[in-house]
Amino acid sequence: MELVEAFGERRSMKRLFALFACALFAPVAPAWASTYQAPPVAQLAAYPELSSFTLSPDGKHIAALKADGEERVIAVWRTDALNRAPTLIGSNRMKISGVSFIKNDRLAVSLWQPFDLRTEQVTRTFLNKLMITDLEGRNWNEPLPLPRAMSRSEELLQSRISPVVLDRLPNDPHSILVVNSIGAGAGDVYRVDLRNYSATRLQLTSENVAGYLTDLDGELRARLRTSVDSTGAFIAAEFRNPGTNAWEEHFRSYVKNRDQTQIIGFSSDPGIAFIQSNEGRDKSVIYEYDIANRQRTEILFEHAFFNASRVLVNPYRSAGEDFGSILGLGYEGPRGDDVEWTAPRMRALDAGLRQALGIENEPLQLVDPATSARAQIEYPLERNYRITGFTPDLETVLLTVSGPATPPEYYLFRDGQLSLLAKSYPRIDPAGFGKTELVYYAARDGLQIPAFLTRPDPRVCGDGPRPAIIHPHGGPWSRDVLDFDGSMWVPMLTSRCYVVLRPQFRGSDGWGRKLWMAGDSEWGQKMQDDKDDGARWLVDRGLAQPARIAMFGYSYGGYAAFAAAVRPNGFYKCAIAGAGVSDIGRIWSRFYTNPFFRQAQAPTVEGLSPLSQAANIQIPIMVYHGIRDQTVPIEQSQWFVARARQSAQPVEYHEIADYAHGPAWTRAIMAEQLNVIERYLETGCGGQGL
Repeated sequence: MELVEAFGERRSMKRLFALFACALFAPVAPAWASTYQAPPVAQLAAYPELSSFTLSPDGKHIAALKADGEERVIAVWRTDALNRAPTLIGSNRMKISGVSFIKNDRLAVSLWQPFDLRTEQVTRTFLNKLMITDLEGRNWNEPLPLPRAMSRSEELLQSRISPVVLDRLPNDPHSILVVNSIGAGAGDVYRVDLRNYSATRLQLTSENVAGYLTDLDGELRARLRTSVDSTGAFIAAEFRNPGTNAWEEHFRSYVKNRDQTQIIGFSSDPGIAFIQSNEGRDKSVIYEYDIANRQRTEILFEHAFFNASRVLVNPYRSAGEDFGSILGLGYEGPRGDDVEWTAPRMRALDAGLRQALGIENEPLQLVDPATSARAQIEYPLERNYRITGFTPDLETVLLTVSGPATPPEYYLFRDGQLSLLAKSYPRIDPAGFGKTELVYYAARDGLQIPAFLTRPDPRVCGDGPRPAIIHPHGGPWSRDVLDFDGSMWVPMLTSRCYVVLRPQFRGSDGWGRKLWMAGDSEWGQKMQDDKDDGARWLVDRGLAQPARIAMFGYSYGGYAAFAAAVRPNGFYKCAIAGAGVSDIGRIWSRFYTNPFFRQAQAPTVEGLSPLSQAANIQIPIMVYHGIRDQTVPIEQSQWFVARARQSAQPVEYHEIADYAHGPAWTRAIMAEQLNVIERYLETGCGGQGL
């Protein structure tokens, strides 16, 4: 069982700590520098040999996903017999995509497969399922059986959504709470008895309820509800009154202001809740809240440069006096989910683990986009660890070590001993993955833009300046983190000796309200200027060759690549657009069909629509899109390519079979995607490559 985070739903597959770091190189050139070979695409595209390690609540078993060519199986070990061959559990009907302990003897397993819905036209997507099995894989059950689909549209809905585990109920040996996601009862909450898979409905859903939150006893205590009033779209945070069972509103946050006041958990006293709020602030803080008296206490946690995000508590009643105690506090730092341990026992454990793993701090300068304030801190830049499971007594702990140049490694701390369980990619030499750092640069209007800069190892690639890639993230209400990039885009590019800059352009979430809101209605305009200013920054610092810069992005990043292709006087020799939006009007009219979403985000999505200027693209472009993409329809790329081919610039286009908006159905498809990117940068990009 992972540390329970007081931050919405508690799920063992949810990451507590995002991991980041940079590769550490000795000052003397090693022998491999002259013979180093970049990892081939086939290696980068393969499944990790072992991944998704999960620990049973009693600490007696570990499970993980084990690669078997195009398939993955579940491997289960006893923690007191790790030298013995594991029990292997496979599936002959659907592919296994995830595994997690929900009880000492029960595993929750995610599965998926392609699905074609044939109506007036064929809708190609994927079917997802959540199943529960024992430690031998003998008995498989659905937590909630799906109702029979009464129409083709219901069949399509069932293919996309499966029930969600709301609470694993760590103090109940037999039951879990599940939220139904299908049909007229979508949103209803059930208690499921895992001995016979009987389900008892605890909560009939209400319209526009966004989700429920339980206290440490597994009681439904809070929820979010969306609606619209005369002021605008809002999110209401509600508590259930234990005396009347009525849901009562305590906070109302208006989305147009980016106000966010959320109930993120409960203390051991169920009358005290933890509240995360950025009301009246640029960064979120956390405070305790007396529910009965509707009274806020003093701030529990705030960070000068990042949003406070969560409270980590011990969820086990068997922990005795430690039940419900605060172990640590989380914030959206460079890793996206950093933690400050506050409990003395956790501080001691943390210090011991860092020493045993050789994790050291280095100087890091921070800049606040809201105020331009600066500070230098000590931070583990090269690699760090996160706890993914622990027993109530903290005597058995499962952890992952990772960094931008360090693919995940898995360790078990047990009986005072630290053991390496597995490396996810032991056959890949990470020496060519370069060094990643958090940097800041000034946009043309003075706004400070955070960015992640990855530079190739000069012992492998030579001194700069080098060809460079501007690589914007998707979303755009999202962000990058200082972690290993499992998409393999950044590792592939840096191992091929490209400098990669990932700007956290205005409109990016997770860096404070000012940077987030600065992107409103600036698609292809100031948001795009931020990316161009990042390219100029690379050139000014001698890191990039001015005539050899490309833009590559996926989803919103694909939109940015389209925009780069049509904007005049750009910095780019060519662009690569994966699953990009080309017509912002049509994409948002498709998604925002209710009043809440129309007011919440649609007004922010204004600016340049690249399709309108596609016939006059300024640079060569390569476009690729998965035919099963139901997030950004493939027509968005088809429309752009058809018009772009009327220009004088070269246009390359690839449709990828059995690929949605990610992940890839097969390793061959994953390799196909990486190959088209690699080949275009090597030989395309208008000729002769980048």
